[in-house]
Amino acid sequence: MKKIIVFSLPFLILSSCGSSSTWGWYVIDPRTNTGWINIKFLISGMGDTILISVIAAVISIVLGLLVALPALSNRWPVRMVNRVYVEFVRSIPLLPMLFWVFYGLPIVFQSMGLNIPIDPFWGAIITLAISDSAFTAEIYRAGIQSIPKGQSEAAQTIGLTYGQSMRYVILPQAIRRILPPLANQFIYIVKMSAFASVIGMQELTRRANELVVTEYRPLEIYTLLILEYLVLVLIISAGVRWLERRMGSDER
Repeated sequence: MKKIIVFSLPFLILSSCGSSSTWGWYVIDPRTNTGWINIKFLISGMGDTILISVIAAVISIVLGLLVALPALSNRWPVRMVNRVYVEFVRSIPLLPMLFWVFYGLPIVFQSMGLNIPIDPFWGAIITLAISDSAFTAEIYRAGIQSIPKGQSEAAQTIGLTYGQSMRYVILPQAIRRILPPLANQFIYIVKMSAFASVIGMQELTRRANELVVTEYRPLEIYTLLILEYLVLVLIISAGVRWLERRMGSDER
């Protein structure tokens, strides 16, 4: 309850200075019944935004690593697998990809004799994960290649296989270096999850759009929406900085 009151403090200030008929901060004024209901309606979309972002980020991290590994091969046909995937995926804007996944992918499945519907929740997750995996793969590649070759050579001299040396020697060191850019990608996913609103996902932006239609107060409602994303990103940033300190990623 205290967190909601603190979160609502900026709107109390705004509502107190909105005496002109131009302003309509009353729609998000927690002192009124309507304003309090509207605030709770908007904040209720944060759960879906966080859930979509977390699941998409986990898939992207795993998929990005799988895509990055071929880039480290000495054989150019294997490296080409990485280059083709990365260049193709990151050249596609997120919104057209979202439409293709949500509307087009079920048609592809039907042509294969499969009846696999895609709802807005999983459509958003698949799109965000695939789109972000190309950038995550490049972060992995840069991080792994920044580890001196002597580390992998030392691992081979003690009898570790390639997979074992990556798991126990290379990746633990690389993760410490790539944690900050990975955190940036997670913030990117959180912000890009707003596109899920166009396919009907009831996340933060969708809730704001629906409220604008009923209240006809876009300035006030979208201001609250921006502040919601700001608070969410600040919490993520604080958590990442704590994790960096725990892992020693901020050591000079």
